[in-house]
Formats: sequence, structure tokens, C-alpha cells
Amino acid sequence: MERLSNKKNLLAFSAGVDSTALFFMLLAKNIKFDIAIVDYNLREQSKEEVTYALKLAKLYNKKLFVKEFPKEEKFSEKKARDFRYEFFDTIIEDENYQVLLTAHQLNDKFEWFLMQMSKGAGLTELIGLEEYEKKDKYSIYRPLLNYTKEDLQQFLDDKDIKYFIDKSNFDTKYKRNHFRQNYSDKFLNEYSAGVKRSFEYLDKDKKSLLEDVSVVNQEQLTIFNFNGEENVALRLIDKELKQRGIIISKATRDEIWLQKEIIISNKIAVSITPYQIWIAPKSTKTMTKEFKEKCRINLIPSNIRSYISSIDYVLWN
Repeated sequence: MERLSNKKNLLAFSAGVDSTALFFMLLAKNIKFDIAIVDYNLREQSKEEVTYALKLAKLYNKKLFVKEFPKEEKFSEKKARDFRYEFFDTIIEDENYQVLLTAHQLNDKFEWFLMQMSKGAGLTELIGLEEYEKKDKYSIYRPLLNYTKEDLQQFLDDKDIKYFIDKSNFDTKYKRNHFRQNYSDKFLNEYSAGVKRSFEYLDKDKKSLLEDVSVVNQEQLTIFNFNGEENVALRLIDKELKQRGIIISKATRDEIWLQKEIIISNKIAVSITPYQIWIAPKSTKTMTKEFKEKCRINLIPSNIRSYISSIDYVLWN
């Protein structure tokens, strides 16, 4: 957690086992941070959780940000996630935080692994959660990925620290809970040490795939030079789009590789050439014939050219 020492940090807090453990671990390390909590209005207990967050914030002199999920809005896991991260993004921009801390732990990472494996996935999708993730305006840091849920609960129990158990986490109508209750938690109870080592090996394998990648950035244009491999290309595109606030599905990844030139979410142009990937905002600016010809000669993909015309692009041959 040393990388947090000189940063302005925001903790995504829920009052559950994971985020409460992280709260007190950060205190023990003398890491400065504030907290944000979402009340989804699904359980009576959620009001008690917000009250607990208020108590901790007052006791330990932390700023607290609270937001309620609209009661009239139909709840879904995706809507909840989008709502939560829009809330965090707003706080971070308004208050100039540099790091968002989340309390994802080994059980979360392993259940994601199993869920992706059940659908069919490559190395990048299987690993999923990374300890450190760079976004456009801030970074996400997940310092608990080597701890099991059981480890964290034991930590709190040993110190007699209060936490809440969200009973909705046991409702197997949600796919994540189904995997958690039937597969991942049981497996980790017996083989957590081996799972940790396996993720270490997989992370090293993933990094080795990207060793020969170089990148050029100019304003909102990103150009990757890579080895031409599909899995490397899709990994780079997936990560870059996440930094721009766009999460893509496996179907979209497949479509990107099939088409090679595509507009994502009507916002971002992506183009794959044999050894380069171009990513830029979608643009409809009119170009002169001379400019188009210059782009053609310099092998600039057609869906990138309009954005190129709007910036002081200096990479002509």
C-alpha cells in the first residue's frame, strides 16, 4: 500500500466484510483516505450501513460521500454498477482524488475466473480483476486480491470490529452468487494457496504477451505497435477503452477483430492494421481531398482520419 502514501485516495465503502477490513487496514498503515457509500434502497439494513459509515467518518475524521439509488428505478446488477461508478467518477472529478480504492478480494477474482471460463474466454478475460488499473483521470487500486473473504472476516473478528453481512449476497438468482455459493468459495476453502500461485503465473504470462508493445499518444489519439497477435490486440483495445470509460463484451471484441475498422458505442473509432492499433474519438469533420490523399499515402486508417484532421498531428512520414 506504499504507493498510496502521497496520493489523495477515495475508498469505495459498503460496511461489509471486505471494505470494512480495508478501512481498518488503511488506518493501520496511516494511509490518508475518504469514503463513499451507495444506498441501493433494497434492504432495511442499508440505512444502518450508511449510519455506520457516518459514525466511522466522524470518529476517524474522514470525508463521507453518500448517494441513494433511485427508488423508482428498476434494480439490476449492471445498473447498480454503472450508478456506483458514475457516482465515484463525479466525486473524483469534483474533489480531485487520484486513486479509487476497492475492496475486491481473492474470492471475487476467482468467481470471475470461473464465470468467464463457463462462457469461453482467453487469458485476459479469465484473469479479470487487476491489482492496479489506470483510468483516464485516476487509478483504481485493489490491494486485497491476495486475501480470501475468510481471511478478512477473521481479521475483523480478531479485532472485534463491527461489519454487516448483506443477505442478498446469498441469493443465487444472481449468477455471481450462484458461482460463489456452489463453486468458488468451496474450492478456495481448500486450495487458496494454489489459486494464489496460479494467478501469479497467469499475470506473468499476460505481461509477457505485451513485452514488445510500444505506444504513441497524441491528444486523444493512441497508436499501439504490436506483434499482430489477436489476443494481444484485443487485450490492448480492451484496456484502452476501459480507460476511456467503455467496457466491451466478448461479442464486441470478436466484431472488432472481424471488421478491423469499427466505431464503438458511437463514440470511439478503433482500427487494426497488421502491426498497429489506432484508437481515437469518433469525428465527422470534413477533410480536403489533399488531406485524405496524404492520409492514404501514410497508411492512416479511414475511420481515424477525420480526428487526425482536427489535431496538430506530427507523425507524417
